[in-house]
Amino acid sequence: MFVGHGLLAFALAALVADWRGWESRQALLVGVVAGAFATIPDIDVAYALVGLLEWQVADGPLGASTAFWDASRVVHRSVTHSLVVGAIAAPAFGLVAVRGGSSRTWGVRATGLGLLVALVAVALVWDGPLAALVMGLFVASGVLVARAVARRSTLSPSTVAIAAVWGLWSHPWGDLVTGSPPDWLFPFPSPALESRVVLHPDPTLHLLGAFAIELATIWLALAVVCRLTDRSVLATVDRRATVGVAYGVAALAVTPPTLDVSYHFVFSILGVGVVCGVVRGRPESVLPHWLSRRWPSPDGILEVALTALAAVSIALAAYVTVYLSVVGPA
Repeated sequence: MFVGHGLLAFALAALVADWRGWESRQALLVGVVAGAFATIPDIDVAYALVGLLEWQVADGPLGASTAFWDASRVVHRSVTHSLVVGAIAAPAFGLVAVRGGSSRTWGVRATGLGLLVALVAVALVWDGPLAALVMGLFVASGVLVARAVARRSTLSPSTVAIAAVWGLWSHPWGDLVTGSPPDWLFPFPSPALESRVVLHPDPTLHLLGAFAIELATIWLALAVVCRLTDRSVLATVDRRATVGVAYGVAALAVTPPTLDVSYHFVFSILGVGVVCGVVRGRPESVLPHWLSRRWPSPDGILEVALTALAAVSIALAAYVTVYLSVVGPA
């Protein structure tokens, strides 16, 4: 649920900022910052590239993906997903976002960097060099986001810190249905939520439920964008999205997906969305600039995104209907 982490943080942060009376552009910016911080904990999957180094070409593309994810499990959802780490890192990122070139502001930024370096040291002492490497990537990514916000926006350091803590703390909850629970309280023991939340005993329905949660998160994020830019969600969706209903036959033609083997389902249903979203009567509105006479407009991009999402949602509903009525749970 890499996408969902960032979009959920974006949507809720933007809604809260709008509720507090912020101007729409600033509310969206706060949401983007929170969403950026919410994606940072998954930087730990960078270690999974080690798995690709061990992959044998003879194993095929599925062997490559298996090697990648097997390696990722060594450190994924560990030190970077800790609520304790987030509680320390978020204000530190806020300090790093302080603007100015005086000795005082340099000292404030140095304090933030010192806290972040301390997190790397703790990871090294408690969990070894690999954890320290992952924590270092986490720290570096957060610093890049904080400094980018400081240079390109007027958001205050305290706002950056609040957006960071919301993003970092909201991230681990999305992992409860798709994999092993995160290391909630690193470097301390985590006494609760030590197993995956099972949505349904049938593994296929569990996967479909998790996929539906991901889609709901994307719908929420796009609905927030429409709300803050005075657009209508329903008016933006094109009727070609209804083509997604044909995907129901896939429940009869392919092996039912599970969390362990879901590539064929995910890629095919997303392909339906891409085709329904992009293929239209005026292709110049979605083609890249070097193949088109003009860049796509914001309205055009939003229509493509919402139409594709609607098509995937309809395809999922059709698949679930056929699976329940014909195939049946295991």
